[in-house]
Amino acid sequence: MNIAPLTPGFAGDVTGIDLTKKLSASQVAAIEAGMDAYAVLIFHDQHFDDDTQLAFSRNFGELEISSGGEMSKPEDRRLKLEMADISNLDRDGALRGADDRVRLSALGNRLWHSDASFRAVPAKYSLLSARIVPKSGGNTEFADMRAAYDALDDATKLQIEGLVTEHSNAYSRELIGFPKENYGDRNQDKLRPVRQSLVRTHPVTGRKSLYLSAHIGTIVGWPVPEARAFIRDLTEHATQPCFVHAHVWRPRDLVIWDNRTTMHRARRYNDLGEIRDMHRSTIRGDAMTAPQQEAA
Repeated sequence: MNIAPLTPGFAGDVTGIDLTKKLSASQVAAIEAGMDAYAVLIFHDQHFDDDTQLAFSRNFGELEISSGGEMSKPEDRRLKLEMADISNLDRDGALRGADDRVRLSALGNRLWHSDASFRAVPAKYSLLSARIVPKSGGNTEFADMRAAYDALDDATKLQIEGLVTEHSNAYSRELIGFPKENYGDRNQDKLRPVRQSLVRTHPVTGRKSLYLSAHIGTIVGWPVPEARAFIRDLTEHATQPCFVHAHVWRPRDLVIWDNRTTMHRARRYNDLGEIRDMHRSTIRGDAMTAPQQEAA
């Protein structure tokens, strides 16, 4: 297995390994070491189906139930509960219409975010497999939260140390005008805000990183307007071009990223006319980043 660094240096292009086959312990360790070093790894020509993708994913920890699957009715699901359906297709394989509720909620994926930061124990890795890609658009951009933290001035580092934010899926969808009530009464409890540290330390490398996401609604102890303005400033800093890698998808790419040290967003494409079918498995994190209390 070989990893070639990609601009601006925190994503790696990997060759020399077939992830659909059973891996040795040393191969799994090499991938984990690559993730610690790069935070985003890109593998081409990986011919996964859902079962082989889930089997590969289990090498890195416990699988998470997808929030979309969890909040949808069983008869509406297209994929298994452990597989997030990152597509513009309905259960019957037809393109979703312009006013489709699932499509409108999924537009929140175009905001900079970290997967499952709205869970008390947030996600570790996300693994996204491209089954069908559009002719143009639909790229995924990644931002390096370690480099963004390193580039902060000392006064800001001192200011943010120890700050705790509150995250909810409802906050990010609110930004695009998707009403909280559209999730239905039975899902309102799943939208309850959780608390996360604004600065995280990687358990292996010891590097600090910003933990930002569109799911942030406030900073504990701050007035909401001041908190949101400050988070916007940090997000603008962290997503400057010098910290961002844009991945142009090919069919059968698999990309793994570390949600503890990166943010990402999907880019626009003709979702009413072209299919973009991506299947994501997600590895549950190891621990909470902050004590959980009643939301402020």
